[in-house]
Amino acid sequence: MNVLAIDTSTSRGSVALLCEGRVLLDEACLSDRNHGCALVPLLERARGLAGRFDRIAVGLGPGSYAGVRIAIATAMGLGMAMGANLVGIPSVAAWACGEDRHLAIGDARRETFYFTKVERGICTEGPMLLDAPGLLARIVESPGWPVLSAEPLALVPQAVVAVPSALTLARLAADGRGICAEGDLEPLYLREPHITLPKAR
Repeated sequence: MNVLAIDTSTSRGSVALLCEGRVLLDEACLSDRNHGCALVPLLERARGLAGRFDRIAVGLGPGSYAGVRIAIATAMGLGMAMGANLVGIPSVAAWACGEDRHLAIGDARRETFYFTKVERGICTEGPMLLDAPGLLARIVESPGWPVLSAEPLALVPQAVVAVPSALTLARLAADGRGICAEGDLEPLYLREPHITLPKAR
């Protein structure tokens, strides 16, 4: 089975390709707001190596809303063209850290944070939205667990900076592990959409 994986939930995007368990492609791109442009050469390279994809795995976040939407839209287009099976996996379950278990945390803006407990690529708790005291309490309740964040967090200075790995996503998808959605994919939303109302005149 040929498995393509895409993650653009952070400023470091990545693409990986597994063919019958062999790694044919594992590349990253520092693309920030230009994920779409940076992905194209990697996807062209993957298509040249495999010809077709049987399964396409996408990191669904939490993370950059625009980045996750770009990955989903790209995967949907490729999936329709090739008849590939689309699967979604939380990006935080595939952080490159070399650990069997970890706590994935991050700034969710507006004085909130996301928290996920991950064991062997499976989210056993979360992703969930917490305030600062709630996040610190969850970390204290998990002594000995590595704490990872996609960016430095002043609230949790001991957190190690890590990012999702498309290769880990591909391996999880190939094994059918950690999959939380199939077909029509959506980013992992942690809160209702926020609408700013105009100020009264």
